[in-house]
Amino acid sequence: MTYLKTLDYLFTQLPMYQRQGTIAMKKDLTNIRVLMEALGNPHEKLRCIHVAGTNGKGTTCHLIAAALQAKGHTVGMYTSPHYQDFRERIKINGVFIPEEEVVRFVAWIRSTELGIDPSFFEITVAMCFDYFARQAPDWCVIEVGLGGRLDSTNVITPVLSVITNIGLDHTQFLGDTLGAIAGEKAGIIKQAIPVVIGETQAETTPVFQRIASQQNADLYFADQEMILRPYWIRSADDYQHFEVITPWGGKGKIATELAGPHTNKNLLTALVALQRLPGVDLTFEQLSAGWQRVRELTYYIGRWQVLQARKPLCLADSAHNAEGLLPVMERLKKYNRPLHIVLGVVSDKDLTKALPLFPEEAIYYFVKANIPRGLPAEQLQETATTYGLKGDTYPSVSAGYAQAKLDARAHETTDGVVFVGGSIFTVAEVL
Repeated sequence: MTYLKTLDYLFTQLPMYQRQGTIAMKKDLTNIRVLMEALGNPHEKLRCIHVAGTNGKGTTCHLIAAALQAKGHTVGMYTSPHYQDFRERIKINGVFIPEEEVVRFVAWIRSTELGIDPSFFEITVAMCFDYFARQAPDWCVIEVGLGGRLDSTNVITPVLSVITNIGLDHTQFLGDTLGAIAGEKAGIIKQAIPVVIGETQAETTPVFQRIASQQNADLYFADQEMILRPYWIRSADDYQHFEVITPWGGKGKIATELAGPHTNKNLLTALVALQRLPGVDLTFEQLSAGWQRVRELTYYIGRWQVLQARKPLCLADSAHNAEGLLPVMERLKKYNRPLHIVLGVVSDKDLTKALPLFPEEAIYYFVKANIPRGLPAEQLQETATTYGLKGDTYPSVSAGYAQAKLDARAHETTDGVVFVGGSIFTVAEVL
């Protein structure tokens, strides 16, 4: 089987949540356990950091990986979904899993009698653990797909668990309160394994405290462990600079190439996670060395990414729920320039929470990403109109983006700013 035919099998013959939604969900760990057993339990051979959360978990994974790479470690990373290339999901030091490895693994799946019908996600998780076990990286950073307790990645016993934050997303699967969602995410907390929580939240803190206590797991809240204070220095670089302040009076300085509105929170979570990682001692210089090259070291794309620097400035970001979108919209408004927003969402998104965050004064270009789960542009336009958001529909993301760039250059006094967002799938089509 060729690589292209292998991808066709993965994308079209298997249930895939990112494209199909609820129908692809498996709500227990039976299939992944059968797969692991058939493969000789490769996940048990790996030294893993397990990362869950509503927002920021992908960025936190990349930050942790980049810092460890800067220290000289080899780092396997599993993240989802992918933007353009399926192999983005499985990387070692930013290098994608080879095509022949994907072909080999899928051929094994199709030829082995396992007595189960695994989903796309279950197969990709099994593929990642099998590949990493044979390549033997020093560390593996594993991002949860959805939730935590019943996520296929939750077969591992990590060295450290990380939960970035809790927001109201995927409520049809995880519960409709922050406490209920926290309970699902906290399912990655394991017996006597330390856990770092990115944000202290009134509704979720008691949940984490209770479950950590039950599991005899040391619990750390990143925003109580350290403070990150942005500061400006006169320099020739384009980095964001931060001063690190600890409760015991320690200080340090770090810098990163990342510039998104969530950078401070994600850096803090990654910093405390690395500090609590057994057997790792990173200096601020090593952290900065990794975080100034996150994109290069880990293949980090799609998050507050500059698509075009000028005439006009074009940005993309994958934030897709209220908690993620609010800082993004606030950052866009600070440009104080006409906004042209190319917007496409998935059909199961709660628009009553997201759309009120978008600025009414912007011009909108409503689109549908090229996946079955995408919400038709006309439906998005109709709903958006009820929130005062006005614009036209376009037959594709690329068509909407092209028109937005033309319009943004048409202002008499200053170019506008083009923003592409609403879902990872919309962003993927302009990268």
